Amino acid sequence: MKSLPAPRAILFDWDNTLVDNWRCLQAALNTARAAFDLPPLDLAETLANARLSARDSFPRMFGAEWERARKIFYEAFERGHLEGLVALPGSVELLSWLRNNDTPAAVVSNKRGAFLRREVAYLGWDDCFGALVGAGDAPQDKPDAAPALMALAALGVEAGAGVWFVGDTDVDLRCGLAASCTPVLVETSELDPALMLDCPPAARVSGLDRLLGLVEAVSRPISGASSERG
Repeated sequence: MKSLPAPRAILFDWDNTLVDNWRCLQAALNTARAAFDLPPLDLAETLANARLSARDSFPRMFGAEWERARKIFYEAFERGHLEGLVALPGSVELLSWLRNNDTPAAVVSNKRGAFLRREVAYLGWDDCFGALVGAGDAPQDKPDAAPALMALAALGVEAGAGVWFVGDTDVDLRCGLAASCTPVLVETSELDPALMLDCPPAARVSGLDRLLGLVEAVSRPISGASSERG
């Protein structure tokens, strides 16, 4: 923790990191599963299956019919995703601090880009982010580095340890590491520790209020520090 660099930019995951929209996603996913006579998933199973983008997870779930299943899913999701959208506690305060302290921020999500941008606009958060990269916007989705690098290019920020990648799953940690960023885990739900054995976070916090405290702590100038320390 002592070596954690102050963030010169932060890339955020979206669902379960800054917002909660899982009930709508669960209902849409189960609508698609019902169309193929598959049993419904509970919320925990939905969370586990939503770590990857639809183009990566649906072939595993639906096989050769995955594109038809994806169409059914997105049609169902579109009908209610804004009404079910809730900002997680501490998100407004965190984003306000970053904006007021000139720390660039972006979202890198495995939610389809059009839905992501609609949800950000619905919450009135357009001015909080310099880039919004969703599933399908980059050549590959998370955990590949491509969407993170796309977001950084839009911000005009070079990848490196001074860029934090904040998310709630191993997919986010892997994406951050692949993009040479510092991965930070927000523990908004339980994550199997085995998934993090080869992608440990540089820091972990229990919520966004704790994340803000961490950002403030590492960004605070050290009294009496010499510029010779770099």
